[in-house]
Amino acid sequence: MSTRRLLEESAATLEDAGVASPRHDAEVLLSHVTGMPRALLTLTARVDDAQRRTYLEMIAARARRVPLQHITGSAAFRHVDLEVGPGVFVPRPETELLAGWAIDSAREVLAQGRQPVVVELCAGSGAISLSVVHEVPEARVHAVELDESAYGWAVRNLDGTGVDLRRGDMADAFTDLDGEVDVVVVNPPYIPLDAWESVAPEARDHDPDLALWSGDDGLDAMRVVEQVAWRLLRPGGVVGAEHADAQGESAPAVFTPRWAEVRDHRDLADRPRYVTARRP
Repeated sequence: MSTRRLLEESAATLEDAGVASPRHDAEVLLSHVTGMPRALLTLTARVDDAQRRTYLEMIAARARRVPLQHITGSAAFRHVDLEVGPGVFVPRPETELLAGWAIDSAREVLAQGRQPVVVELCAGSGAISLSVVHEVPEARVHAVELDESAYGWAVRNLDGTGVDLRRGDMADAFTDLDGEVDVVVVNPPYIPLDAWESVAPEARDHDPDLALWSGDDGLDAMRVVEQVAWRLLRPGGVVGAEHADAQGESAPAVFTPRWAEVRDHRDLADRPRYVTARRP
């Protein structure tokens, strides 16, 4: 069987299984197995019997809706690669925009002649913290994660970076930093409990429950974020938090009563994606 036909049949298998990007995923997995760039797969890649068996096992796992990143063991996020697998939330491309906002906010503090202090709540794999310390190495970055398994993945990804990673509940994290933080950034759980059926199997069946569900309206964690950010931030400090696209009004409303410059931001698909606010 030619490589082209192998890809076509594998993509068809993934499409029948309901995978959102079947051709893309089939190519990524074959590239992972062969070590060849995706663009060269049908031109130069030769798949031996052992590689073919491994590849078809991966295709079968992806058809069962195991996340692509769990199969390859890594996830690209902005300019870094993270180790991911069972027990940790796979970082999404949409969250790169929130990370970019945190990076820009830290750079603004740096431009004022101060060392930025950044806190990531609900750190998961540590994707945002790793991006901040990678792109703004002058920043002091702190991160907290409650889930034991996810914390283990964050330890791997943040080892040697200088990030102050702690395990615990964001609600009472970093009391030693109260009033000293410039930027609080968080991708909290935000899915309502009754939305189970609408969540893709890759997330519903494989991401940690702590990273997904957040009360009847999906905003229980956001309310905690509002309180913790108010405690941590110095006057003029900023908070940014991701939310579901259906929460473009309800999420900012959590911050409206006492925060300044409350603003919602849209993602590349023009959907409401994250809220930012400034502590007066």
